[in-house]
Amino acid sequence: MVDPVSTEEREQFTLKLKLGLTAIVALSAGLIAVQGGASLPSIAGAVAGGGVVGAALIWFVFPGTGKRQPEGKRERF
Repeated sequence: MVDPVSTEEREQFTLKLKLGLTAIVALSAGLIAVQGGASLPSIAGAVAGGGVVGAALIWFVFPGTGKRQPEGKRERF
């Protein structure tokens, strides 16, 4: 039988998912700058700016995920 997913595993997966989606947004901004013929410093700035905007977007879209809930207030499906 398969054991249920532990809270720690769920938190680790959520963090990895958020970081991965943030990286996708950042790299997308960099690729758009490359496609536009930007210089290397501009591309780096686009990637950095995309990372900041991507992090804000992902943490806004998935609020409160990865946080521990008190033992007594677990949701059951």
